[in-house]
Amino acid sequence: MATDYDAPRKTEEDLNEESIEELKTHRSSKQSAVVDEDEAEAAEGFELPGADLSGEELMVRVLPAQADEFTCASCFLVRHRSQVAREKDGLLYCKDCEG
Repeated sequence: MATDYDAPRKTEEDLNEESIEELKTHRSSKQSAVVDEDEAEAAEGFELPGADLSGEELMVRVLPAQADEFTCASCFLVRHRSQVAREKDGLLYCKDCEG
């Protein structure tokens, strides 16, 4: 914000009076402390631990392992070949598990 250094400066007392006046005007326009929120709609976004999800079906497309990927023998995550830290008995281990 640009500052006009030639403009008359306000004193602390002037600033305090202005802020008090602003507070009074805000207080006079009473606002409701109640928030309008549909409880049922808000509850749909929460998932409780141990909830029965047996009726839910997930639609996920599974891709086969690519030529430049491997599955870590420790954490079982699919990683890029650049993440191979060691190979033991034909099993590959990622840098995170070996680090």
